[in-house]
Amino acid sequence: MKPRIVKASVVGGAICLGILVWMLAATPPASAIPAFSRKYQTSCTTCHNDYPELNDFGLAFKKNGFKFPKDDEMFVKEPPVLLGAKAQKEAFPNAIYPGELPGNLPIAFRYSGFMNYNSKIPFGAGYVPRVDLFEPNTFTIIAAGSFGPTLSFWVDNDISVGGQNAGAGIGDGYLKVNDLGHSLGLPKDTLNVKFGQFELDLPFTQARTINLTDYDVYDQASIAPAGLAACYNSTITPPPPCTTNNPLMFGAPQRGIEIGGYPNDGNFTWSVALTNGSNDSPALRNSKDVYVRVTQQFNLEKDAAVRKEIRAAGATGPHDHTSLRFGAFYYYGRNAVNINQSLFPGFPNLGTAREPFYRVGGDFRYKFRSNFEIYGVGMYGHDTNLVPNGAGTGYLSQGPVTFTGGFVQAEYWIYPWLLPIMRYDFVNSPSDFLGGFSRYNTRNRVSPGVQVLIRTNIKFAFEYQYRWQMPNPVPPPEFYRANGFMSGVDFAF
Repeated sequence: MKPRIVKASVVGGAICLGILVWMLAATPPASAIPAFSRKYQTSCTTCHNDYPELNDFGLAFKKNGFKFPKDDEMFVKEPPVLLGAKAQKEAFPNAIYPGELPGNLPIAFRYSGFMNYNSKIPFGAGYVPRVDLFEPNTFTIIAAGSFGPTLSFWVDNDISVGGQNAGAGIGDGYLKVNDLGHSLGLPKDTLNVKFGQFELDLPFTQARTINLTDYDVYDQASIAPAGLAACYNSTITPPPPCTTNNPLMFGAPQRGIEIGGYPNDGNFTWSVALTNGSNDSPALRNSKDVYVRVTQQFNLEKDAAVRKEIRAAGATGPHDHTSLRFGAFYYYGRNAVNINQSLFPGFPNLGTAREPFYRVGGDFRYKFRSNFEIYGVGMYGHDTNLVPNGAGTGYLSQGPVTFTGGFVQAEYWIYPWLLPIMRYDFVNSPSDFLGGFSRYNTRNRVSPGVQVLIRTNIKFAFEYQYRWQMPNPVPPPEFYRANGFMSGVDFAF
């Protein structure tokens, strides 16, 4: 995959930033994110620091099934449509349990587009224009809300991605049942269940990130190119072709079922998901994967009363708690290759190879009120690599295909509308190096950026990437960096 972004124009970026600051100073403040702002007649900053990133109140709102965590009925300005009478609730199971629909169509739209300034790319690596003045990125329809006190839903569909007539598809589409443990006498929200297509309970979301580019380690797939020395620990001479071809990427939506909880909306959370492991594509094998995640947050506010509050936006912007959070996650599955002898047609006695794999990692986040935040993730990936034995009658376990990676990101709010960002990504993958994706085993990327909220629902974002060295496939041997500058406009309505 060829990176599209590139080298920055510092002077041009400074001019753009100056114009945007002038625009912000010359215009009155506005409010409104789509569906929930209409329902509650409230500002986007009630739930977001820099949309789509959630603040403390926004996280509590999401956990509570897209309802205010306390006295929700008092704040709703568009009452729901009741689907039945209270008497039906009392008559259940001899009557259909009554429900409700949102008072209006809970639909919103989000649009983003990019301008790229590219570094010079060797012709052998494929032609990339130095400047792309404006590239439509995504146009998304979002529907979200609740069907009463215990049911919530979310559906987002990218109507178009990458410009005119480009492909698109559904992102998340799920139904969630909240507080299932209530009937068992468990604390509030100890047990919830979600099913459909959804982003895993990741340490930090990629589907709704504020960044213009993905986290590199979330997009890492374990693929060892057949015929290369990626089976570098093979005991067979010559080395047989590798078989590891695992499409799983953490940042992609998964299809499955997730149970989890956060007792009494507290600082401890847990989740367990059962998934196909084939991203947002149909199942590729009968076996399913398991993903487990736990977190513990420590509220560092000195005032005990303040520590128990769920804080929302004030006159000057959002106000979060000072806190420190640690988390851990583990993903296990068994990838299947040579199904129906498709990989080794010349060896009819070779059946399906089931290659166990796992991903394990940890994360942290430190937040100092609403002024500063630093967070990061570290991950290790391990795929068993099975190769045919010399007689072609079975498999031998050879050197595994592994990778390590992660990222660290820092954000500092100069003003509630002005947010500089610094981010560092790295992925160490010997198989990617042998496949010609980078000059060394490790790929590093440094991405400084800045985001400017023109309104609470309109923003401009700027990001520069200093990337790893890549080999030019055309001789003579040379290496280049696909560095670049990207600017984007993003608005929701």
